[in-house]
Amino acid sequence: MTTNKKRIMVPDAMAKVAVALFEARDDIEIHRFVNMISVADFNATMQRLGNVNAALLGPTRFGREEIASAKGLQVVARIGVGYDSVDVAGLTEAGVPLMTTGIANSPSVAEQAVFFMLTLSKRATVLHAMVQNGTWAKRFEALPSDLLGKTVLVVGFGRIGSRTAKRCLAMEMNVEVYDPHVKPEVIAQAGCTPVTDLDAALARADVVTLHCPKTPVTQGMINATRLALMKPSALLINTARGGIVDEVALHTALTSGKLAGAGLDVFDQEPPPIRHPLLKLPNVIVSPHVAGVTHESVERMGLQAARNVLSVFDGAPIKGNVINPEVLK
Repeated sequence: MTTNKKRIMVPDAMAKVAVALFEARDDIEIHRFVNMISVADFNATMQRLGNVNAALLGPTRFGREEIASAKGLQVVARIGVGYDSVDVAGLTEAGVPLMTTGIANSPSVAEQAVFFMLTLSKRATVLHAMVQNGTWAKRFEALPSDLLGKTVLVVGFGRIGSRTAKRCLAMEMNVEVYDPHVKPEVIAQAGCTPVTDLDAALARADVVTLHCPKTPVTQGMINATRLALMKPSALLINTARGGIVDEVALHTALTSGKLAGAGLDVFDQEPPPIRHPLLKLPNVIVSPHVAGVTHESVERMGLQAARNVLSVFDGAPIKGNVINPEVLK
């Protein structure tokens, strides 16, 4: 095994075009691993290698034990934008940058959020079943609704939230935005209405779509109290992170007529139990945490993750993609 090359851990599911960027270099040694490998096996592999200069991660957890095992670690790159499973503080202490893929999957998540809005408001699953089941004559008993002129509250105006807002504006919706970390003038310049009172905005909204990170502040943010503020005709969309919405409270709201429907790509426990109460409701549509994973975004994320790693190896880190920029000083 050549020891003077940069050793990198690459998941087997990484896009071929991205791996090709590494293969084109003669100073890199690639070690593939199964994307869903256990933490213990992943850690053991790094210990066996002795030196691991970069780890590219899908859902694999990367904590202090992994940081200690990857001797010579120069960069950790998520093939995505979330980093709940990575110990950022540990990497910062070790002086190692954590990098994400920026806007690579933002359009995909934004499209999924709008898809949920349309599927629920147009009652797509119900009407589809009517045609299949031969109950065509009952179609006027399940009339869909328009999004035209409706108010959507976008919670979080980052890379994904801002793109979701843009798509909602194109559908002639009234777009309100709640994000205490973004200046109101930036939101207004995008054609949206900035709001500072989340509770008041929830009461006005016909659709609420979540695009904020999961933090101690946002954990359980949409709870029973806030769900009670929403219109009975409103829809809730979560393509952000499980745990931001209180799932027990959501189930109660959906089954008691306090909320019309929900579109969920994420859950508190993933995968959720097959008997999860929310999965049994006719006014809920779900997907398995793949809003940001499409044929196109897989390539975009893979390519960006590879470029992130190479930028560090080449001494010019892509600063905008570094989560803990203090390590670059």
